[in-house]
Amino acid sequence: MSVTESLLTRHLAYSAEVRARGGLAAKGTQKVAVVACMDSRVDVFAVLGLNPGEANVIRNAGGVVTEDTIRSLTISQRLLGTEEIILIHHTDCGMLSFTDDELCRALEEETGVRPAWAPGFFTDLADNVRRSITRIKASPFIPRTDAVRGFVLDLATGRLEEVDAAAA
Repeated sequence: MSVTESLLTRHLAYSAEVRARGGLAAKGTQKVAVVACMDSRVDVFAVLGLNPGEANVIRNAGGVVTEDTIRSLTISQRLLGTEEIILIHHTDCGMLSFTDDELCRALEEETGVRPAWAPGFFTDLADNVRRSITRIKASPFIPRTDAVRGFVLDLATGRLEEVDAAAA
């Protein structure tokens, strides 16, 4: 059995649970959007004590605030009613292990095409959280930027450490 088939079998229990609760709300009941890394070690719902239907969760490699992240946050606030934004980066992130140029060069050598997108590597977790907060606050499309906070999740302890957005 493939991994996908195994996961679909497990899905049946989830589906039964959702039906028993009467479905899931379309809008996050906590009015918060969370931007986090896609790393499988980061369980956003467990870290923040959330349940399905309580928050909009946007994930990508490194939790980097990209143009697509801005798009998702814009929709989250303007159409789904979120009012706060939480960023979660984490220790031991793979985005610390390469440079954009290294990955783009390797992809170009393998495929003959250089990607039009930047991978978004970074060398400092806290600095990247601050840059991400700055990108969100600078966007004319995101109306509520007074409650944007960023954190680094320590994977060894499970603790969130808030990043001082004003620190340089």
